[in-house]
Amino acid sequence: MKQILSMAAVFAVALAFPALAQNASQIASAQRGANCAGCNLFQADLQGKTLKSRNFSHARLRQADLSLGIFNGSNFSATDMRDVNAYGALFSSASFAGANLTNATFVGTYLQGANFSGATLTGANFSGAEMDRARGLTQARLDQACGDEATRLPAGLRIPRCR
Repeated sequence: MKQILSMAAVFAVALAFPALAQNASQIASAQRGANCAGCNLFQADLQGKTLKSRNFSHARLRQADLSLGIFNGSNFSATDMRDVNAYGALFSSASFAGANLTNATFVGTYLQGANFSGATLTGANFSGAEMDRARGLTQARLDQACGDEATRLPAGLRIPRCR
Protein backbone atom coordinates (compact mmCIF):
# COMPACT_ATOMS: atom_id res chain seq x y z
CA MET A 1 0.00 0.00 0.00
CA LYS A 2 2.88 2.37 0.83
CA GLN A 3 4.37 1.83 -2.65
CA ILE A 4 1.08 2.75 -4.30
CA LEU A 5 0.78 5.92 -2.19
CA SER A 6 4.41 6.83 -2.93
CA MET A 7 3.90 6.34 -6.65
CA ALA A 8 0.71 8.41 -6.52
CA ALA A 9 2.57 11.21 -4.72
CA VAL A 10 5.38 11.21 -7.32
CA PHE A 11 2.82 11.29 -10.13
CA ALA A 12 0.94 14.21 -8.48
CA VAL A 13 4.18 16.20 -8.08
CA ALA A 14 5.13 15.54 -11.71
CA LEU A 15 1.78 16.90 -12.88
CA ALA A 16 2.27 20.09 -10.85
CA PHE A 17 5.34 21.12 -12.86
CA PRO A 18 5.21 22.38 -16.46
CA ALA A 19 6.45 20.16 -19.25
CA LEU A 20 10.18 20.39 -19.76
CA ALA A 21 11.65 21.60 -23.02
CA GLN A 22 11.84 18.64 -25.32
CA ASN A 23 15.25 19.19 -26.85
CA ALA A 24 17.62 21.08 -24.56
CA SER A 25 20.59 20.83 -26.94
CA GLN A 26 18.61 22.36 -29.81
CA ILE A 27 17.36 25.14 -27.52
CA ALA A 28 20.92 25.87 -26.34
CA SER A 29 22.11 25.93 -29.94
CA ALA A 30 19.36 28.40 -30.93
CA GLN A 31 20.13 30.57 -27.89
CA ARG A 32 23.75 30.78 -29.07
CA GLY A 33 22.53 32.02 -32.47
CA ALA A 34 22.47 28.90 -34.65
CA ASN A 35 19.92 28.37 -37.39
CA CYS A 36 17.44 25.78 -36.22
CA ALA A 37 15.07 24.78 -39.03
CA GLY A 38 12.84 21.92 -37.93
CA CYS A 39 14.08 22.07 -34.35
CA ASN A 40 12.00 21.28 -31.29
CA LEU A 41 12.20 24.54 -29.32
CA PHE A 42 9.13 23.90 -27.16
CA GLN A 43 9.07 26.41 -24.28
CA ALA A 44 12.45 27.83 -25.32
CA ASP A 45 13.61 30.99 -23.55
CA LEU A 46 14.79 33.31 -26.32
CA GLN A 47 13.84 36.43 -24.37
CA GLY A 48 16.05 39.41 -25.20
CA LYS A 49 18.12 37.45 -27.74
CA THR A 50 19.41 39.03 -30.95
CA LEU A 51 18.83 36.38 -33.63
CA LYS A 52 18.67 38.31 -36.90
CA SER A 53 18.24 36.48 -40.21
CA ARG A 54 18.02 33.04 -38.60
CA ASN A 55 16.10 30.09 -40.05
CA PHE A 56 13.47 28.61 -37.72
CA SER A 57 11.23 27.30 -40.51
CA HIS A 58 9.21 24.19 -39.64
CA ALA A 59 10.37 24.43 -36.00
CA ARG A 60 8.26 23.86 -32.93
CA LEU A 61 8.38 27.08 -30.91
CA ARG A 62 5.15 26.47 -29.02
CA GLN A 63 4.99 28.34 -25.69
CA ALA A 64 8.42 29.90 -26.32
CA ASP A 65 9.33 33.32 -24.92
CA LEU A 66 10.66 35.68 -27.59
CA SER A 67 9.89 38.87 -25.63
CA LEU A 68 12.11 41.87 -26.32
CA GLY A 69 14.17 39.84 -28.80
CA ILE A 70 15.46 40.98 -32.17
CA PHE A 71 14.48 38.61 -34.98
CA ASN A 72 14.67 40.93 -38.00
CA GLY A 73 14.77 39.01 -41.28
CA SER A 74 14.30 35.63 -39.60
CA ASN A 75 12.32 32.81 -41.20
CA PHE A 76 9.48 31.38 -39.10
CA SER A 77 7.58 29.94 -42.07
CA ALA A 78 5.46 26.85 -41.31
CA THR A 79 6.51 27.10 -37.66
CA ASP A 80 4.33 26.06 -34.70
CA MET A 81 4.24 29.28 -32.69
CA ARG A 82 1.07 28.60 -30.72
CA ASP A 83 0.99 30.39 -27.36
CA VAL A 84 4.29 32.23 -28.04
CA ASN A 85 5.02 35.35 -26.02
CA ALA A 86 6.71 37.91 -28.26
CA TYR A 87 5.99 41.07 -26.26
CA GLY A 88 7.96 44.06 -27.57
CA ALA A 89 10.09 42.01 -29.99
CA LEU A 90 11.40 43.19 -33.37
CA PHE A 91 10.43 41.12 -36.42
CA SER A 92 11.16 43.52 -39.28
CA SER A 93 10.91 41.65 -42.61
CA ALA A 94 10.49 38.28 -40.83
CA SER A 95 8.48 35.53 -42.52
CA PHE A 96 5.55 33.89 -40.74
CA ALA A 97 4.21 32.40 -43.99
CA GLY A 98 2.11 29.36 -43.14
CA ALA A 99 2.97 29.61 -39.43
CA ASN A 100 0.50 28.72 -36.69
CA LEU A 101 0.30 31.80 -34.44
CA THR A 102 -2.78 30.66 -32.49
CA ASN A 103 -3.03 32.54 -29.16
CA ALA A 104 0.39 34.16 -29.66
CA THR A 105 1.07 37.50 -27.95
CA PHE A 106 2.59 40.18 -30.16
CA VAL A 107 1.77 43.13 -27.87
CA GLY A 108 3.91 46.15 -28.74
CA THR A 109 5.78 44.20 -31.41
CA TYR A 110 7.42 45.68 -34.51
CA LEU A 111 6.28 43.68 -37.56
CA GLN A 112 6.98 46.07 -40.45
CA GLY A 113 7.61 44.17 -43.67
CA ALA A 114 6.75 40.82 -42.05
CA ASN A 115 5.07 38.21 -44.26
CA PHE A 116 1.89 36.60 -42.88
CA SER A 117 0.78 34.78 -46.05
CA GLY A 118 -1.21 31.71 -45.03
CA ALA A 119 -0.53 32.20 -41.32
CA THR A 120 -3.12 31.14 -38.72
CA LEU A 121 -3.87 34.13 -36.48
CA THR A 122 -6.70 32.70 -34.35
CA GLY A 123 -6.62 34.34 -30.91
CA ALA A 124 -3.35 36.21 -31.59
CA ASN A 125 -3.04 39.52 -29.72
CA PHE A 126 -1.54 42.35 -31.78
CA SER A 127 -2.32 45.20 -29.36
CA GLY A 128 0.02 48.10 -30.04
CA ALA A 129 1.82 46.21 -32.81
CA GLU A 130 3.30 48.16 -35.72
CA MET A 131 2.38 46.20 -38.82
CA ASP A 132 1.06 48.73 -41.35
CA ARG A 133 3.68 47.57 -43.87
CA ALA A 134 3.20 43.84 -43.18
CA ARG A 135 2.38 41.59 -46.15
CA GLY A 136 -0.02 38.69 -46.60
CA LEU A 137 -2.61 39.90 -44.11
CA THR A 138 -6.25 39.42 -45.02
CA GLN A 139 -9.37 40.70 -43.34
CA ALA A 140 -10.55 37.12 -42.76
CA ARG A 141 -7.33 36.26 -40.88
CA LEU A 142 -7.36 39.49 -38.87
CA ASP A 143 -10.99 38.87 -37.88
CA GLN A 144 -9.70 35.85 -35.91
CA ALA A 145 -7.10 37.94 -34.02
CA CYS A 146 -7.39 41.03 -31.83
CA GLY A 147 -5.67 44.34 -31.24
CA ASP A 148 -6.39 47.81 -29.91
CA GLU A 149 -6.52 51.43 -31.04
CA ALA A 150 -2.70 51.55 -31.15
CA THR A 151 -2.41 48.59 -33.57
CA ARG A 152 -1.13 49.86 -36.92
CA LEU A 153 -2.44 47.87 -39.90
CA PRO A 154 -2.15 48.15 -43.70
CA ALA A 155 -4.69 50.53 -45.26
CA GLY A 156 -8.17 49.10 -45.58
CA LEU A 157 -7.74 46.42 -42.90
CA ARG A 158 -9.11 46.42 -39.36
CA ILE A 159 -8.79 44.19 -36.32
CA PRO A 160 -11.31 43.37 -33.58
CA ARG A 161 -10.55 44.87 -30.18
CA CYS A 162 -9.16 42.52 -27.54
CA ARG A 163 -11.49 41.92 -24.61
